[in-house]
Amino acid sequence: MACKIKNKYGTINIENEVVARVAGMAAMECYGVVGMAAKNVRDGLVHLLKIESLTKGIVLHAGEKSINIDLHIIAEYGTNITAICESLISAVKYKVEDICGLTVGRVNVFVEGLRVDE
Repeated sequence: MACKIKNKYGTINIENEVVARVAGMAAMECYGVVGMAAKNVRDGLVHLLKIESLTKGIVLHAGEKSINIDLHIIAEYGTNITAICESLISAVKYKVEDICGLTVGRVNVFVEGLRVDE
C-alpha cells in the first residue's frame, strides 16, 4: 500500500519501499546501531541484514494522516540502549518527514539483539 499525498496539482504516490529505504539509511547513520534485524519465523532466530536488504527489518503502517514505522535493530554491546533508541526515533522521524514529506506518527524501535565484538 503506497502512501498518498494530495495537493492542488494532483496526487503523489510514494511506495513503501522508498519510505523504508529512507528510514533504514537514517537508522544506519545513528551511533550504536549495528544493522537491521530479520527474524526467521521457522527457527525464531534473528539475523543481521546486509545493507542491500535493510528494508526487511522495517515495517510500515500507513494511516490516512500519518505513517507509523517499526524498526527492528541490532545494537552494539556496551552502548546505552535508551540513548540509541531516542536518537534513532528523532533521526528517522526527521529524515522521513524531510525527504518524503509524510507526517510520521510513531517510530517504534525493537532491539532484537546485541552484537559483541571481541
